[in-house]
Amino acid sequence: MTPQAQAMTSEVASIAHGCDDAVVQSLPLFEMMRMRAATTARRHAAFGFAAPNPGSTVRWVNQFTHTHRRLGPEDREVVSPNNDTVYSNAWLDLSEGPVIIETPDMGDRYWTLGLLDAWTNPFAYVGRRTTGGRPQRTMVHGPGWRGAVPADVTLTIAAPGDDVWLIGRHLVEGDGEDAARVRESQSLMRLVRPDGSDAAMAVDTWIDGRDTRIPSADLYLSVLDAALRRNPPLPGEHLAWPPAAVDLAASLPAVYDRLRTGNHPRDLGGGWAIPVVVRTHWGDDYLARARIARNFIGALGIEEAMYPTAEVDAQGAPLDGSRRYELRFAPGKGPKVGAFWSLTMYRRSDCLFVANPIHRYSIGDRTPGLRHDADGSLAIRLQAEDPGPGVNWLPAPKDGPFYIVLRLYQPHADHLELRFDYPPVRPV
Repeated sequence: MTPQAQAMTSEVASIAHGCDDAVVQSLPLFEMMRMRAATTARRHAAFGFAAPNPGSTVRWVNQFTHTHRRLGPEDREVVSPNNDTVYSNAWLDLSEGPVIIETPDMGDRYWTLGLLDAWTNPFAYVGRRTTGGRPQRTMVHGPGWRGAVPADVTLTIAAPGDDVWLIGRHLVEGDGEDAARVRESQSLMRLVRPDGSDAAMAVDTWIDGRDTRIPSADLYLSVLDAALRRNPPLPGEHLAWPPAAVDLAASLPAVYDRLRTGNHPRDLGGGWAIPVVVRTHWGDDYLARARIARNFIGALGIEEAMYPTAEVDAQGAPLDGSRRYELRFAPGKGPKVGAFWSLTMYRRSDCLFVANPIHRYSIGDRTPGLRHDADGSLAIRLQAEDPGPGVNWLPAPKDGPFYIVLRLYQPHADHLELRFDYPPVRPV
């Protein structure tokens, strides 16, 4: 047993409920099914509603949905959103055969389609880092499929189960012409069968995705029973299932609450920490997998993106909008990435963007007018008041705690190997 698995066993045992280990192991699968219900559409542009009853849990899968603008402070549905990309989202159902992802010429733009299995493992990618920007036809099939691959397929991906979450991000430079170009690219993305027909399917998602409460034992059991038939644990993982309903009723609230309050990000030094460290698979670190499913579901692997986060200053005091701060990267010591990086500001109270007079919610290597000092260092001021001309300013809330997230897209080895020296945030 690995140290991570031993830590999970010890921590979960301390909660002292009969089936906590089964909940920790199975919770990612339940939460993924909840996300499938929440992020799939009732209506298809050509085929209409998946079910006539508005209260039905039937939804369309094998269909893309897109966002066409970057999120701002008026958007409150997603916590800690990014201000760099727009999204493309789809759930693949492979139970009736392979699905082909058609993507157009993306040029040199940063884009990625991350494929997560039903246990939250980010097992494959299509995009700039892995497959480039050329037009592509990627075939994804389930574990039981046997057949011929069409000659024009550029990549074949074998999924470990029948359900796959496809999470896409597209870099957008401003909200004008470049946003229109991205929108056109999104409109050319399709999910089809090998014969070229639309792959869309209407399926019962089993659950009200809008309900984010701790599930009842009966609902949890019914969803897991159905999901496990389509997405069994990977080889080497043994899940004791099903537990007794009475034990499950006691364990669910205890484990859910513990996971919400017990998140332990990896310390990077200088007041920085990283909440997610996964590459393609969680292995037997079931506790970390459950924590991410509870708090950061949909996280991609660190080769694609990393999100170091700072909530405290150089003295360990919480960052607060009533004070002024500076983050300074020494000459040649800035973030090292293959795509781009950005620093984003969030209020601690609601984990959302901070409205400000210059409408700046993030700052990074693509920010117009970003200024380096004469010695090559890069200083970013974090404060509520305008520091004046010639200063790289990321506006903070006028009062109350805040935190910052350093997003690193295609991070270099110094970041991946956790040996980058992150400078602390210092009071001015």
